Amino acid sequence: MSDTRRRVKVYTLNEDRQWDDRGTGHVSSTFVERLKGISLLVRAESDGSLLLESKISPNTAYQKQQDTLIVWSEADNYDLALSFQEKAGCDEIWEKICQVQGKDPALDITQDPIDESEEERFEEIQETSHLVELPPCELSRLEEIADLVTSVLSSPIRREKLALALMSEGYIKKLLGLFRVCEDLDNREGLHHLYEIVRGVLFLNKAALFEVMFSDDCIMDVVGCLEYDPALVQPKRHREFLTKTAKFKEVIPITDSELRQKIHQTYRVQYIQDIILPTPSVFEENFLSTLTSFIFFNKVEIVSMLQEDEKFLTEVFAQLTDEATEDSKRRELVNFVKEFCAFSQTLQPQNRDAFFKTLANLGILPALEIVMGMDDLQVRAAATDIFSYLVEFSPSMVREFVMQEPQQTDDDVLLINVVIKQMICDSDPELGGAVQLMGLLRTLIDPENMLASTNKTEKTEFLSFFYKYCMHVLTAPLLANTAHDKSSKGKLEKLIQRMSKCWINNFQTAQLLALILELLTFCVEHHTYHIKTYIMNKDLLRRVLVLMNSKHTFLALCALRFMRRIIGLKDEYYNRYIIKGNLFEPVINALLDNGTRYNLLNSAIIELFEFIKVEDIKSLIAHIVDNFYKALESIEYVQTFKGLKGRYEQEKDRQSQRLNRSVETVIFPSCRYRRDARSLDEDEELWFNDDDDDDDGEAVEKRMEDDFSDTYGKYMEAKKGELFFQDCNMITLSVPVGAANGANGANNNGKAAAIPPASPAVTPNNSSTSSVKTVALPATPVVKVMLSKRGDLSPGSPSLTSLLLSDCKGCAVLFI
Repeated sequence: MSDTRRRVKVYTLNEDRQWDDRGTGHVSSTFVERLKGISLLVRAESDGSLLLESKISPNTAYQKQQDTLIVWSEADNYDLALSFQEKAGCDEIWEKICQVQGKDPALDITQDPIDESEEERFEEIQETSHLVELPPCELSRLEEIADLVTSVLSSPIRREKLALALMSEGYIKKLLGLFRVCEDLDNREGLHHLYEIVRGVLFLNKAALFEVMFSDDCIMDVVGCLEYDPALVQPKRHREFLTKTAKFKEVIPITDSELRQKIHQTYRVQYIQDIILPTPSVFEENFLSTLTSFIFFNKVEIVSMLQEDEKFLTEVFAQLTDEATEDSKRRELVNFVKEFCAFSQTLQPQNRDAFFKTLANLGILPALEIVMGMDDLQVRAAATDIFSYLVEFSPSMVREFVMQEPQQTDDDVLLINVVIKQMICDSDPELGGAVQLMGLLRTLIDPENMLASTNKTEKTEFLSFFYKYCMHVLTAPLLANTAHDKSSKGKLEKLIQRMSKCWINNFQTAQLLALILELLTFCVEHHTYHIKTYIMNKDLLRRVLVLMNSKHTFLALCALRFMRRIIGLKDEYYNRYIIKGNLFEPVINALLDNGTRYNLLNSAIIELFEFIKVEDIKSLIAHIVDNFYKALESIEYVQTFKGLKGRYEQEKDRQSQRLNRSVETVIFPSCRYRRDARSLDEDEELWFNDDDDDDDGEAVEKRMEDDFSDTYGKYMEAKKGELFFQDCNMITLSVPVGAANGANGANNNGKAAAIPPASPAVTPNNSSTSSVKTVALPATPVVKVMLSKRGDLSPGSPSLTSLLLSDCKGCAVLFI
C-alpha cells in the first residue's frame, strides 16, 4: 500500500513505562469474521506480515494525542499506540473508531476509563452522572478551583470529567490570563493557588490538555505558575533561565519552522519534568506517564525530521571536517552531534540502525578522527561520547572503517591510535576519560562480538591490523624506558631504582599503567597467538614485572595478574619463556620483601604458586624448586612450597624408575630355543629378582609364561652377554639401559650392523598355530640391530655386547 496517510508505527508500553516500537506498516479498518467486529489491522510494509489485529470494542477508551497519535489499552498493563505519518490518516482512523463507538470525533477521548470496582463505581454514580461544573474563572474563585482540582485526583472517573470540562470551555487559557494579572498585582495568595491548579492539571495526565499547555503561547505562563510553590519563601526563576541563560544555538540554520518549534517545546517540557516538578511519590508515578510519552514521541519526531533532511546533516559534517572552521564553531557542531546521538537512544533498534548508518554514510568516523585529536578538552569529551555511541551500536562498523583507512607512514593518524593517545594523555587526575576509552577499546578488540558468520575473516584481519599498527602505541608507556635495559641484571637494577623515583610511583601514571595492563591481560585471555608473539618479541613480561617494585600495591597486583593469566593458559611456549628469562625472580623477591604481612599481594603470589602445584606444571615446578626453594623453604604458614618440593621429588623418582625399568624380552613364535642346564649367574639372578618386585613386571612375566607353548620345545639361555642359537630365524633380545650404560666402556673395535627404521613387530609366516601378545615397552629410545645368520655370532665372539652397546647411550638395544 503506497498511501502515506495510512502509514503508521505500532508501539506497546513495556513494564518500564517505555514505548517499544513493534514495526512500521499500513493501517486499515475492516470487519474480521473471527473477531466478530470492525478491527484495526496493521500490516508490515516490509513483508506484509500482521503487526496488529485489534477489535474496536465499544467499551475501550481511545485517546487521540498530538494530532498524529491514537492510544488505548486492551488489557491490564497492555497499552497500544499508533503513530501516524500524516494527520489526515490519524483523523480518518479516529472517525472510524468514533463511528463504531457512536462518539463525537471532535472529542479526543471516546470513553471514561473503567479502573475501579463495581462498588466504587456505584458510590460515584450520583457524582459523575453529569460533567464537573467549574467555578467561574475569576480571582476570587481561585481557591475554590484549586480545591476542586486537588479533590478529583484520587478518582479516575472524576479526573476524566474534569479534563473534559477544562477542554470544552477553554478554561486553561483563562487561568493563564489570571496568572498574568496576579503577577502584575503581586498577589502571592492567588499565585500559590495557581501553582496548585496547574500542578493538578498536569497530574490529570491528559495529552489533549498538554497540547494546550505546552503550546508556544502558553508554556512560559505554565512555567511561571510553577515558580510559585507555596513551600518556598522566594519563587524560583525558571523563566529567566529558559529565556536568558539557556540559549538555542543553530549550528546550521534550521529552515523548517515546525522542527524548530518542536525542539523548543521538547526542551522546555523536559525541563518541567526534570527540574520544576517535584519527584513524584509512589502513588503519583503514573500521573505523569502521558507526559513521559509526550516527550518520547517528540524526540522520535525530531530525530526523524533531522535524519530526513540530508542537506542539513551534510552541511554539519562538511563544516565539522573543514580545517577552516573556527574552533568555537566546531565545538558547537560537535555538541550538536552529541545531542543528536543522545536523542537517538529513544529510538527502537531498527530505527537506531538506520540512524547510525545515515551518520556513517555522511562521514561521522572521519570527522571524529579529526576532532578527537584537537586540544580543546570540551570538544574531545563530546567526541568521546559520540564515539561511545557508535562503538556500542556497532563495533564491526568501526572496525571496518579502521581497516579501510589508508595506511600512511605515520600511524598516529589512525582512529584507534588517536583513541589510545587520548587515553594515555588524559589530564583528569581520576582518569575518567581514560577509563571510558579503555572500555571502548576492549569492546573493539573483543573477538566475542566479531561477526564470524557475516565475515569469517574479521577476527583475523582486525587483530593482525591492531597488533601491527596499534599495539606499539598502547604499550608505549610500558616499553619507553626499558627498550635498551634487558641485556644485564645490573642495568635492570639501575632501571628499577631510577623508575622507583620517577613515573612508577606517580599515582596518575600508576593508574594509567594499571589500565593498560588490564587491557593486555584481556588480550592474553582472548587473543592467544597474536599476543603470544608480541610478548615473546618484545620481552613484554619482563618489563611488566618491573612494576612489581612500585610502591602502589594495586599496580604490582596488576603486573602479577598479567603473569597469572599467562601461566593459567598452561602453554609450554610461555613456560619456556618464563624459565629462560628467570621471570619468577621479581615475583619471589616481592614475596620475600613483603615479609610476614598478610595482605592481598601475599595472597595473590601464594595463589600463583598454588595453581602451579595443583595443575602440576612440571617444567615450572622443576625451575622453581631448582632455583628458589632455599629462599622459600622457610615459609611454613602455607604448605604450598613444601607441596611444590613434594611434586618435584615425585617426578624425579618417577623418571628414575622409568629409566631403570627393564624391557621384557619378546620372543617370536618362529624361534626355537634351548635352555642350558647351567644355573644363572648371581648378577643375572639379581637383575631378574629386581624385576619381580615390580607389579607390571609380574604381570608381564605371567603373560609371557602363558604364551610359551610346549611346541616350542627349548628355551634360550643368556649368560654374561653370550648368546646360544639353535635353528633360530629371529631373536629379539632386550638389554636394560643400566646394562647398556655399563657396557659403554667395553671394547668397541667392531662396527654394529646398520640400524633400520622403527616399525611394528612383524608376524612370522609360521604363526598359524599361535599368536604373540604385545608386551608394553618402556618409553625409552630403542635401537634395533639385525643379525642375518646364526653363524654371524658365536658363543665365543669377543665382547659382542660391548660391540653393540658402544654407540648406544641411554637406549635399550634390541637384537633382531
